[in-house]
This record gives sequence, structure tokens and C-alpha cells, in this order.
Amino acid sequence: MNNKTVAVILSTLACVARLSAADLTLWYQQPAADSKPMNEALPIGNGRMGALIFGSPERERISVNESSLWTGGENPTGDYATMGAYQVLGNVFVNFPGHTNTTEYRRALNLVDATATVRYNANGLGFSREFFCSHPAEVLVAAFNSDKNAAYTGSIELVDSHNAKIVADGNRITASGTLDNGMKFEWQLLVQNQGGSVSTVSGTNSTRLEFKDCDSLKLLIAAGTDYVFDYAKHYHGEDPHMRVTAQIDAAANKNFAALKTEHVADYQSLFNRVSADFGQATAAQTALPTNQRKLAAFKSVDLGLEGLLFQYGRYLMISCSRPGGLPANLQGLWNDNNKPAWHSDYHANINIQMNYWPVEVANLGECHTPLFDLLTSQIPAWRAATAKARDFRLADRSFTQRGFAVRTSHNITGGMGWKWDKTANAWYCQHLWEHYAFGQDKIYLRNVAYPILRETCEFWEDHLKRLPNGKLVVPNGWSPEHGPDEDGVTYNQEIVWDLFNNFVAASDALGMDLPYRMKIAALRDRLVTPQVGSWGQLMEWMVEKKGTNAIAKSPELDTPNDHHRHTSHLFAVYPGTQISAGKTPELAKAAKVTLDARGIDAGSDVREWSFAWRTALYARLRDAEHAHQMLQQLFSSRNTCLNLFGLHPPMQIDGDFGITAGIAEMLLQSQTGEIELLPALPSAWPNGSISGLRARGGYEVSEAWKAGKLVSATIKNVSGDGHATVRCGDKVIRLELKPNATRSLNAELQ
Repeated sequence: MNNKTVAVILSTLACVARLSAADLTLWYQQPAADSKPMNEALPIGNGRMGALIFGSPERERISVNESSLWTGGENPTGDYATMGAYQVLGNVFVNFPGHTNTTEYRRALNLVDATATVRYNANGLGFSREFFCSHPAEVLVAAFNSDKNAAYTGSIELVDSHNAKIVADGNRITASGTLDNGMKFEWQLLVQNQGGSVSTVSGTNSTRLEFKDCDSLKLLIAAGTDYVFDYAKHYHGEDPHMRVTAQIDAAANKNFAALKTEHVADYQSLFNRVSADFGQATAAQTALPTNQRKLAAFKSVDLGLEGLLFQYGRYLMISCSRPGGLPANLQGLWNDNNKPAWHSDYHANINIQMNYWPVEVANLGECHTPLFDLLTSQIPAWRAATAKARDFRLADRSFTQRGFAVRTSHNITGGMGWKWDKTANAWYCQHLWEHYAFGQDKIYLRNVAYPILRETCEFWEDHLKRLPNGKLVVPNGWSPEHGPDEDGVTYNQEIVWDLFNNFVAASDALGMDLPYRMKIAALRDRLVTPQVGSWGQLMEWMVEKKGTNAIAKSPELDTPNDHHRHTSHLFAVYPGTQISAGKTPELAKAAKVTLDARGIDAGSDVREWSFAWRTALYARLRDAEHAHQMLQQLFSSRNTCLNLFGLHPPMQIDGDFGITAGIAEMLLQSQTGEIELLPALPSAWPNGSISGLRARGGYEVSEAWKAGKLVSATIKNVSGDGHATVRCGDKVIRLELKPNATRSLNAELQ
């Protein structure tokens, strides 16, 4: 690489650094409305504990969550109503009498250091608040400061959501209790003051702390339950009291600066792996608060906000899915209602999978592991439920002996609800494989992923139905959440093909299990594969419907007028690999016919996650302009909340993660065995760069482009075998890279 190219890269990276602080902040000129917590409050989290920050000057509200606080249990009936739901821990209110007529108000969330802030003037004084959830310290930290000493007088209330026993002792409040399912929980609030005094006031209906004439306040909040990833223990472990107390006590011995420093260092060790610059926003755009700016961005391209949206998904993932904790649910980590929409559960027919689409490519691979921990812990319960299910009786009418299946919804204690999504087991296996495909960790593959992949292959070996022509189909499947149940549904066929194909690759990678590998490869090759229909579309069902199956909500199935929100039968395009523009062009063409027909704005049925998925689908189909058009839909008032949470409605987080994945697919792909640079770069991003994305095979990739063309790229061998094929358009180069070696390439891939 010549000196000029190196200079371009350095200049681009410097630009990203300059942009990061300004263009990676959500900010508002008013507090969040108490009536709309999920739509307006600012989310912070440490992977396990999180909070929504409202920012009211007179009465700050901190809505606190702990990811394992669930009702429900194993739920053997499969009744969705009895499956249980994710719960709210409670709220902390900090009252400041007299902070009413405020000026210069600003509430913000900074993605660079994962802190939320509130600033305003009241009564001639400046006041500020800062909030973060520390992963190293396992506490939520809040600091309240002002321009003048002795400016803080007010009270603090801890309001629990589950009739906990609340005890105040000195400057600490403890709330502890047990849910109906036996789950023990506890959370504690500790107040540290500079100047003034703090005292306990106990009343008939509440216990609170009152503070008077304080210079500043620091609040520490810790929480936990007795949940463990262990079916044998019925998911109950030790009482959380000692653990929560120790967390608070340890944090109390550190000052605010020390707590923040370790929090920022820990967070940035993940967040800073990837930087993105799609171009600078205009001064007029950056002058708008985020709630106004996002609406404007729906009508006119805002390059800075599109970059923020990409990084927001990464911020949310770091905040709600860290090793040792639970994976992100339908709302991520945040919840304001003990009867949340869809139980705030794990929806296995697209939603939870979409949550984890960006983690590997966006260089957050360790954030994937909570999903694997949950799956491993649930499988014993799922095996038991599947073995008793009449839906899975074999051809001889005997019950299932091998493997497990998953209903559309599940909780964290073995319970499932609603309709069986028969191939959800195989879709979950794709995530187990992808973690290996990107990271190349053979110990993980052998010990964690491979046994589950093999067991799931055994399940489908037993359950596939043989047609008269010898082809194999999934019996009586469905295409979520659309159309009839019948044999050979495209969605089911594609997912089982994906499972078998990944199992073969896993066996090859480990060099083991050759006889079974050959058997599964043969079954894969007998599966009914996607077909092209009468109007050039990729058929959603094995037998074309032609609009004749009049189902109440879907009177026209598999026609150009079918605008359903799901595109389940395009799984093979993304996140699957069975269909690609390069290797199966006719099927890719048919997939695009289907995708175009489903529509850009086909009425209220299309959701935020739909647009995120379609962004990735168009990217895989090399249609950059439509991919960007789908991305821009996420700024619509119909598809995202004011705080940029996805809006189904109500709030749902999968679109936030899905759009991060979709944007990554526009800029880098690796599913066909090649590292493909800028496969779907839209004209809206003529100049820009991205660094730190991951490619399958164990590589890290950075790219810079100008006038819509690649200028430079770097490929680093992080954990691969050193043999990499790189493509940009028609240009291809094969690289040999030693471990940790980096190769710099110019526009000609030289």
C-alpha cells in the first residue's frame, strides 16, 4: 500500500474520532413522559441490570430492571397464559421540591461512554445528573451535582413492584421478597452525600430517605435474584442477599470518578472495536434534538443519524447481553409493566434470533454467549415437553425419543407457550454455528455447539416425511405467522437444510463423526428445496396457493398482493446461505420478486423488525438502494419510539438489533466463503469508512470508500487458518495471513 492510501485511512479514522462524541449522542429538550416509559426514557444497562432514566427536574424517576425476574415455571401445558412474564423490579424516585420553572434543559444518552445525563437551571442555579450501569461493579450509579453547596434538599423513595419487605437502615433501603413461583429477589439502594444530612422517615405506606442541604448526592443500586442456569435445581440457587450487599458495599468504597472510569473502560473495550462513518450530518440536522431529528431523517437522509442507529444497536447489545447473564428478550432488558406485551418473552420464530444477528459481524461475539447458556439450560425441560407432545409422534405413532422442539414463545425456567414452531430448534442451532464460523473456537464447537447440533439433526432424522418421489419434507409445518399448516413449507425446509449443512461443516471442522456426517449430508440433499412460482416469485409453500386459500387475515396468499409483514420463506437468503446472488442467481431473482411484492409501505401490517430484515435481505441480493430505503423506514414515527427503541407497536427491540445487522450486510459479507467488501453500498453514502467488522473464518475487516468506490481495506487474521479470499465487485485476491497478521489493500485489492 502506498503512502497516499495510508494517509487516506489515517484521515478517515481521525474524522471518525471527531464525529463520535457529537454524532453518537441522543438528546432531548424535555423529560420523558411518565406515561410513556418505553417510548421516551433513556436506557442504561450492564447486561444483567438496567434502568430507564426519565429526567424530570422535580421528580427523577429511575425504573429498575433485573433480567432474571420472571414469573412462571416449566408450564407443561404449553398454555401461553400461564407461561409467566418478565417483571419490573421497581422504581426509585428522587424528589427535588421547587425545581419547577427550569431553563436550558437537556437530557442525553452518550453512546461513547454509556452514560445518561440531565442538565438544567432552576432558581438561578445549574444542576446536573449522571447515570450509568457498571458491569465491573455490578451496580447502577447516579450522581447529582449543582453549582452551589447545600443546594440539594428533598427525598428518595424506593417503590417495589412485588410487595417486597422494605427496610431502611441509615442511608440504605433494602427491598426483598419472593414471587409466586418461589423466585427470591432483592435490591438495595445506598445514598452517599457530601455535606448536609440524610435521615430515614418511615410512614404507614412507604419508607423513604430525606436529604437536607447536601452539596451533592451519589446513589448506588444493586439487585439480584436466586435464578441459576440449572434445570436440575429448578433454576433456583442461593438467596441473593449476600451477593447484593457485597456489591453495594464494594461500590461504596469507591468514589464516583473511580466507578465511572472502570465502567467506561469496560464498556469501551467492546464498543470501540467498531467505528463507522457514513458521512457528516448537516449543521441543521445536528442542531435538532433526537425526537425531531429522527422524523426529519425519515424524509431526508441524515448520514450522522444513520451512523448513530448502527451504533445504537451495538450499545443496546452491550447493555443487555453480557457473559454470565440472560440473553436479550423482546424488550432487551427494559420493562415498565408486569404484564408486558407478549410477556416480554423469547419469541423463537424471528424476534430473538434477530436480536443476535449483529453480534458476530459487529465484533461483539461474547455477547452471544448468554443465548447459548439459556438454550443449554432449557433443553432438558424442552426434551421432556417434546417427548410428551402428540404433535411429534412418529410414523408408528410412538412418542419422540430423540431431541427437542420449541414453541413460539418461551421463558427462562423451561416453560413454553403458544404454537409449536417446529424448526425453531434448528434456527437456534444456526446461532451456535455462526459463533464458531466467526470465532473459529474449536473447543467451544466441540463442547457446546456440536452436541446440540447433532441432537437436533437426530430429531429431524426421525421426523422428516418421505414423499413418493423420495424427497423429504417437514410435516405439517407453518410459515410464521401466515397461511395454513402443511407439509414442505419453504421456511421449514430452508431451516432444516441450514441445520444439516452447518452440521456437515461442524463435523468437517472437528474431523469427527464421519459416518453420521455422511448420513446427514445425504438427508440434506434429499430435502425439498425452494421453488419458483407462476409469477416469478420464490414460493412460500411447496404447493402454490395462487390466492385461492381464503384465510381471514390473509385472503391473498402467494400473490403479488400478499404484503404480509413476515418474509419467512426468504430465510435462505438471510440469515441463511442456501440462496445467493452469485451461486443461485435464479433463486435470488425469485426472492427479489417476492421481496419487491411484499412492499415498502404495505399498510400497518409491516413492522419495524420487518424493515430491518428487509434491509439485510436486499443487501444480500445486492440491491443497495432498496436496502437503504428500508433502513430509512426505521426513522418513521410508526417504526421507532422517540428514544429510538423499535416500535412494533408497542415497543419491541429486535428492529434496533436487526438494522445494525442489516447495515453491516450492506458493507461486508462473508457467507459464501469469500470476504466481500462493500457488496451493497448505497449512493446515499458516497464517502465513508468502517473499521473492526468481523468476517467468517476468523478475520477482522476495515474499509474506506470515496465517491462510491473502495479506496482501501485491511484484513486481519484474528483466529483464522490464514487462507482468505477477498472480493470487491469483480476483483478477487487470495491472501495468506499468519496469525494476527494484517494485510492492507488498495482499490485494486493489491
